Amino acid sequence: MRVALDTPLPTLFDYLIAQAVVPGQLVQVPFGRRQVVGIAWELTQRSEIDPAKLRPVTAVWHELPPLNDEWRRLMAFAARYYQRGIGEVALPSIPGHLRTPLRWPRLLAQRGVQRYRLADGAAIALQDGVPARLRAQRRLADGLIDAGTLDADEARALCAKAPDVLKQWAAAGWVTIETVAVHEPLTGHAGPISGEAPAGDDWTEDVPAHAGSATQDALAPDAGRRTLTTGQADAVAAIRDALAERGGTAPFTPFLLHGVTGSGKTEVYLRAVAGALTEPDAQVLILVPEINLTPQLEGVFRSRFPNEALVTLHSGLAEGERARHWLAAHRGQARIVLGTRLAVLASLPHLRLIVVDEEHDPSYKQQEGLRYSARDLAVWRTSQLEAPVVLGSATPSLDSWRRTEQGRYVRLAMPERASPDAVLPRVGLIDLENERKRQRAVHEGLSQPLLAAMRDRLARGEQSLLFLNRRGYAPVLSCDACGWISDCRRCSAHMVLHKPERRLRCHHCGAESRIPHACPDCGNTDLAPLGRGTQRIEEALSEHFPEARLSRIDADSTRRKGSAQALFQQVHAGEVDILIGTQMVAKGHDFRNVTLVGVVNPDAALFSHDFRAAERLFAQLMQVAGRAGRAARADGPGDVLIQTRYASHPLFAALMRHDYEGFARQQLEERQQALLPPFTHQALLRAEARQLAQAMEFLKTARALAATPELADERISLWDPVPMSMVRIAGTERAQLVVESPSRGALQSFLTHWIAELRALRAPVRWHLEVDPLEI
Repeated sequence: MRVALDTPLPTLFDYLIAQAVVPGQLVQVPFGRRQVVGIAWELTQRSEIDPAKLRPVTAVWHELPPLNDEWRRLMAFAARYYQRGIGEVALPSIPGHLRTPLRWPRLLAQRGVQRYRLADGAAIALQDGVPARLRAQRRLADGLIDAGTLDADEARALCAKAPDVLKQWAAAGWVTIETVAVHEPLTGHAGPISGEAPAGDDWTEDVPAHAGSATQDALAPDAGRRTLTTGQADAVAAIRDALAERGGTAPFTPFLLHGVTGSGKTEVYLRAVAGALTEPDAQVLILVPEINLTPQLEGVFRSRFPNEALVTLHSGLAEGERARHWLAAHRGQARIVLGTRLAVLASLPHLRLIVVDEEHDPSYKQQEGLRYSARDLAVWRTSQLEAPVVLGSATPSLDSWRRTEQGRYVRLAMPERASPDAVLPRVGLIDLENERKRQRAVHEGLSQPLLAAMRDRLARGEQSLLFLNRRGYAPVLSCDACGWISDCRRCSAHMVLHKPERRLRCHHCGAESRIPHACPDCGNTDLAPLGRGTQRIEEALSEHFPEARLSRIDADSTRRKGSAQALFQQVHAGEVDILIGTQMVAKGHDFRNVTLVGVVNPDAALFSHDFRAAERLFAQLMQVAGRAGRAARADGPGDVLIQTRYASHPLFAALMRHDYEGFARQQLEERQQALLPPFTHQALLRAEARQLAQAMEFLKTARALAATPELADERISLWDPVPMSMVRIAGTERAQLVVESPSRGALQSFLTHWIAELRALRAPVRWHLEVDPLEI
C-alpha cells in the first residue's frame, strides 16, 4: 500500500498491509521513530523498496468513511499545480484532531457537543464572584461574557479546569450547560444584526464583515418571495438551468456574478443554494474571504434554511470544533458548508454547487505553506464535477474579467441596486492641492469640506463612515532633533505607534516595546508622531465633534472574540454617529443610515511598484463607496468624498462614474502591452537566509540551472534575482526571482523539472516556490 504523509518529500511511502484497506482511509504508520497518520492513497502489488525493509501499517480507521476519488483527485491536482508533495497538500487539509489516533474513539463516539451559555443577567454576578487572583478563571469568565457562549474546546483553551469550574458556575445560576448537535450554531452572536431588512444584500461587497443588506434581506419574513430585479432574476435562472443540466451535454462554464454594491448578490446565492438542495443529499459550499465575515452570513443561511444542517470551517475554530464540523461535511450530514479558503479543500462527497463571494479578494490566496488560490481550486473542483460555480463581486478580479471576454466564464450582470429607488452614491473628490493653495486648514489630515459634510450629517441625525486603511495612531515616531525614527530592529519596517496602549509595535514580526520617554540617540524628549492611523483620526474627531458618538473598527479594537460583531451591532442600532475603520468596514455591510463616506489618504497605492496596486485600490474604494446611501432617501443618494492630491488621476475619474468596465478595459490594455498577467503566467521563487548575500547567491544558482540544456526553453523567461521590497522580516533577509511564460503548460513542465534540481542543491537558505503569485 502507498501512503501519503505530511512531509516535504514529493513521494508516496510504501507499507505492508495485513488487513483490508481501501484508498482514502486514514491509517497510522511508523515513520522513523514516530507513529504518524497518513492517507492510504493506492494499493499496489509491487514496491521498489526491499520487502525486508517494508514496515507494516499500525492501524486503520475503518469507522471513518474513506476520502473519495473526487477529493483525492483534487489533492493530486493541487500538488501538481502548486509543485508540492501530495502529503503536504492532503494531510494539512484535514483537522489536527483527525491526525491524532488517540482522539479517534472520542470523535466517533460524539453525538453532540457541550455548549456553555451565559445566563441572562448573570454577567455582573459572574464578574463579582470570581476573585482576581484566580487568573485562569477570570480569563474564562471574561471570554464567556464577551462571547455569550463557549464550547468545551474554547473553554479549556481559556482555563484547563473549565469543565469543573463551569459546573460550579452552573450550580450558582450563572451558566447554562446544553448539549447540541454538531451542525447547530455554537456561538451566541452568530445570528443576524437586528434592524430593518433591506433589499440589497451585498453583505459580501465588503470585507471584515460580510454582513448587511444581504444579511437583513435573507432574514426578512418574505425574503424567499421578494420580487427580484431583472438582473437578479436572470442570474438565478441561469444558475438553476446549469444545476438542472449538470452532467448533460452543455460544456462546463463558471458564472461571474457582477453586481454593483447593494444589487442583491446574496439573494442570488440563497436562491441558487435552494435550487441545489432540491437534489437529495446535495451539498453546497459557500466561501468568504475572511473569518469575521462568517457569523453574519451564517445567520442569513440558518434563517433561510432552518431545517438544513450547516457547519462552518475556518482556522478560527477550536480544533475540536473544526474536527466535528469537518466530519459532518465528510459524512454528508452537513448540507451547507460555509468557510474561508481552507474549506475548499474539505471532503464534500455530494458537492453540487460552490459560491465564491468577493472572488477578487486577495485573502483567497494562501500566503504560507501550500500557496494555493481557493477561488481557482473551486473552479477546477466544480469543472471535474460538472457542477456550477458562482464567483460574485462588484469589482471582479481582472483575471476573471478577462476570462469572460474570452468566453471561458459567463458574465451575469446586475447593474442596479436591489432596494426600490436606491441609487448609487455620488462620488466627489477633495483636491488637497487646491485646499493648500486656498490656505484652508487641514485638521489632522481632515479637510474642511469633509469636516463640514460630517457636521451636516450629525445635524440631520445621519451616520458617517471614515475610511483609512492604516491602523494604529501613527506609522512612525520620530525625533526632530537628530532624525531618529522608530525602526524595527528585526525588520525593514518602522514600529507603529499605538498611543492608547502606549506601545510601539511592528506589524510584520509582532515585536513591541514601550514608547520611549526620550530619543534613544540624543536624549531629546520632544518626540513626534509622523503620519496618521485610525487611532489618531479617532482622537482628532473626538476633539472636533465632542458631542458625536464615535466608534473605531480595526484589527486592534476587535481583538477579543465577539467584539467586532458587538461594534457592528452598535452601528446598525444607530448608537454610533461616526464610524472610523480600515478595510474591516469596507465590505459587505448594509449600513442603512450611513449617507456619507469619507476616504482619507488613498494616494500611496497610486504609485506602487506592484502592478496590481491600482486594481486593488479601485476595488477597495468602490467597495467602501458602496456603504453610502444604500437605503432610498427623499433627499437623494449618499455621498462619497475622497481626499487626494492627484484629482486628475484616471482611476478617480472611473470611480466617479462607477465605471468598473472602463477601468478594467484600461488596465487590461496596459497589462497586455507590458505582457503582465493575465496575458502571461508567473511563478515566484523566494529565498530566505541570515544574510542577503546567501539568498541572492542561491537565486543566481537557480537561474543558472534554468539555462542548462536539460531545462532551457525559449518560452520561459527568468528575471534577475533581486532583494524583496521588504528585505528583512524577523531577522531574516529575503530575495526573489520571477519566472514567467505565455504558456501555462510550458511553465508547469519547466517548474516540475527545475524544482527537482533545486532540491538537490545544498545551501544555507530556506526557499519556496509560489505559482500565480499575487504580490511581487
